[in-house]
Parts: sequence; structure tokens; C-alpha cells
Amino acid sequence: MLYYELGDVVTLKKGHPCGENKWEIVRKGADIKLKCLGCERMIWMGRMDFEKRVRKIKEGDKFVSIVHHHQPEE
Repeated sequence: MLYYELGDVVTLKKGHPCGENKWEIVRKGADIKLKCLGCERMIWMGRMDFEKRVRKIKEGDKFVSIVHHHQPEE
């Protein structure tokens, strides 16, 4: 299972029709709610579908592959 939190910015396999490919995670649970950072449209996606489509996650000021992103040490 992948690690991500509310407010994380991710990129998906395919971009949004508005031309943007950056999404903010607004809600998580059985379904994931994402907000397009270009046009601010909200979409719902099943967790399994989201985990198949997500490609990169923003860490600081750069994007890293989701497979290299790990839970921060507490």
C-alpha cells in the first residue's frame, strides 16, 4: 500500500483535459477525492484505481516517484 496524506500534491498517469497534471489530495478513505490545481475541479476515484494511476508525489519542491516515497520517521 502506498503512503500519502491529505494536502499532498501528486501527478497521475494521464493529465486533466484543462492541461494540468497536478492534483491535491483533499479526502482519503475507501475513495480518494482529488482537486485539479489548474481548474480546481474535484474528482472522486476509488483507492485501488488511484494507486494504479498515481505516478509521482511532491516532496518539498520536487516530485519523486511514488515507489520511492516513504512514511516520514516520527
